[in-house]
Amino acid sequence: MHKNEIDIITLGCSKNLVDAERLMKQLELAGYHCVHDSEHPQGEIAIINTCGFIGDAKEESINTILQFAERKKKRQLKRLYVMGCLSERYMAELEEELPEVDKYYGKFSYMELVADLGHAVQSDCTHQRLLTTPTHYAYLKISEGCNRFCSYCAIPLITGRHTSRPMDEIVDEVRWLVSQGVHELNVIAQDLSAYGTDLYKEHKLAELVERISEIEGVEWIRLHYAYPTDFPEDLLRVMREKKNVCKYMDIALQHSTDHMLHMMRRHITEAEQTALIDKIRKEVPGICIRTTMMVGHPGETEEDFEQLKAFVKRMRFERMGAFAFSNEDGTYAYDHYEDDIDEDTKQRRVDELMALQEQIAAEISEARIGQRLKVVIDREEADYYVGRTEWDSPEVDCEVLITKDQSLKIGAFYDVLITGSENFDLYGQTEKI
Repeated sequence: MHKNEIDIITLGCSKNLVDAERLMKQLELAGYHCVHDSEHPQGEIAIINTCGFIGDAKEESINTILQFAERKKKRQLKRLYVMGCLSERYMAELEEELPEVDKYYGKFSYMELVADLGHAVQSDCTHQRLLTTPTHYAYLKISEGCNRFCSYCAIPLITGRHTSRPMDEIVDEVRWLVSQGVHELNVIAQDLSAYGTDLYKEHKLAELVERISEIEGVEWIRLHYAYPTDFPEDLLRVMREKKNVCKYMDIALQHSTDHMLHMMRRHITEAEQTALIDKIRKEVPGICIRTTMMVGHPGETEEDFEQLKAFVKRMRFERMGAFAFSNEDGTYAYDHYEDDIDEDTKQRRVDELMALQEQIAAEISEARIGQRLKVVIDREEADYYVGRTEWDSPEVDCEVLITKDQSLKIGAFYDVLITGSENFDLYGQTEKI
């Protein structure tokens, strides 16, 4: 057990990761040494940053708490704290069922932990973070919460209403990140489309992205988690004109048929979704669209699913994920629908949809052979350098495996000739940009 060392374990999404990084910075300023996601935790204090989105995530969070509670019983750990989405949603239940935890913090109260350890929060450093990502990229969270209340989604129950961060505060954070060596920003929010509508009473995402793009040292800006309803179409001009705004849009559609979009309370039709995707592709030539589809939502018939597959074939999304409906207590679906589709059927539909997408992605990757693409190098492995194009977000998208014909620098950009492809990944050879 290492004195003044804190192990922080982050579960769930990149939005949680940003919270952990902010807390870690404050703890380091207070004199602690923080270790993130260690395979062999040895700190005298542990902090678990939980996820509470769907059943599997909640189970993972509970199991992680139990593992560290066991370490505490064996006197391998002095203090155990829990924060994040699960404790925000189920704090009273957790306090009763798992009293081994010294204290639970919600999604927005985690900075109280610094004071509980006997230190003051350094208010002049609140936008600073101890980055856990490779030094050349970072996640940039521009808002919290969501006002959409889709039938299946527990996130508004956890994070509350949509709340935008002030634009000047975000710009200051970007300048600080660039000063730390970051030149790739992955902009994240639960609902990018709504940015600014609360603070400024109008859509401000385009203006924010344009301001960030003008900061010297920002090489790539990539946008995640837009909502198709009320999409801020003025953003498309910025994406088209600004070279450092990646031609990449993560926009979750969830389904295609009017029947299911209505059941899911998505407030959009298939025709409107199709028109939006067509407009995005027309106004931003060469854009990569990442989306997510849900199967097994109550009421989804085989006809709905077959129409969804036909929609995916027709739209040929460059990137797509799929997941099965999880019946979350407190959501509209939990209170108003019967979870009438068995788990085997849900999983079959996920597998069928992803098999279809794998074929589409393989064809798109194969079409890249012979092209020269700008690639950032993320890491070095035994046989290859591993990088990404502007169309690839860290951890979730494709990678480019580059032969070791010359020594490459991690975090640098190179001109890469694509020489081959395999399913989702590309192979290439480099020339320095």
